[in-house]
Amino acid sequence: MNQQIRFAETQDGVRIAYAVAGQGPPLVKTAHWLSHLEHDWRSQIWCPWLHGMARHHTLVRYDERGCGLSDRHVEEFSFEDWVRDLEVVVDACGLERFALVGMSQGGPIAIAYAAKYPDRVSHLVLYGTYVRGRAHRGGLEHEKETETLIRLIELGWGRTGSPYADIFASLFLGQPTVELRREFTELQRESASPATASAIVRGFDAIDVTETARTLSVPTLVLHSRHDARVPFEQGRRTAALIPGARLVALEGGSHILQQGEPAFDQFLDELAGFLALPSDPVHSPAPVTTLTDRERGVLELIARGLDNRLIAERLFLSPPTVRNHITRIFAKLGVRNRAQAIVQARRAGFGHGREGGDLRP
Repeated sequence: MNQQIRFAETQDGVRIAYAVAGQGPPLVKTAHWLSHLEHDWRSQIWCPWLHGMARHHTLVRYDERGCGLSDRHVEEFSFEDWVRDLEVVVDACGLERFALVGMSQGGPIAIAYAAKYPDRVSHLVLYGTYVRGRAHRGGLEHEKETETLIRLIELGWGRTGSPYADIFASLFLGQPTVELRREFTELQRESASPATASAIVRGFDAIDVTETARTLSVPTLVLHSRHDARVPFEQGRRTAALIPGARLVALEGGSHILQQGEPAFDQFLDELAGFLALPSDPVHSPAPVTTLTDRERGVLELIARGLDNRLIAERLFLSPPTVRNHITRIFAKLGVRNRAQAIVQARRAGFGHGREGGDLRP
């Protein structure tokens, strides 16, 4: 499988390198720390991932500013810049509607884009990611983790044989072989300078898309390794809990970058393929919402806010069986099959944004 590499220029004059490979429906992968379009395509670490995702899709990916084949000498690393870089690549490819994958630190970028352009993102897949960086998680422990990582970058970034470089490999790859350790150290050298790598870490740790995640209205799948040493599983659980209708899949693995041969790697590709094969939203127009009764609209409002049946029953002073009956009728009228699809359609129609605690009884 071959890839084509092109460049798109941002408004502030940064040239972003992007690659296109495969055939089929478009699948866009956001940039993340440690990437190089050419190196990754042939790397033992990333090649199985990329070829697996491009097997049935047209895969679009890019190097973030300061990394890989994108312009290296860049002074700005703001979160807004990273989101705009994704916008530039998508527009350069002429994509109108596509599935979006955000891995690791690329997850918050994908969340921000999907919230800003819900009609362009058909499916959102988040792997090994978080909504709140270490700087916002509180406690001295998280601050020390960031400073330790920065110090490791200063001491061992891309240095073959360095014990500090080996720590990096173990943090991302679990229990890597000698060959994988060597490749990971090479990837460090190829992807970015130590100064750029440090700046990006500080930028990602300052991210907080908690409130943005609550507003998402696209079908979302969240996957996370149970024993991920780089981004703890709790961060994936929190991400899925915040996004309306999101489904969480716990992968039985310990690597942040799953490797071919691990059972969780095949599980990831199977879950990805199954999710992307689902209809994004069967009824795109919100018009059927007008057929609901006042009571059904009240129930739908609370569904769109992410409340479960028990809380809806308490809020509207109804019994749980009555709530279930209302939901069954709502699904039938809207032409949806599950709660996630109902949330997507409801939010497009303006539901789910009301003041929490308001009286919704008709």
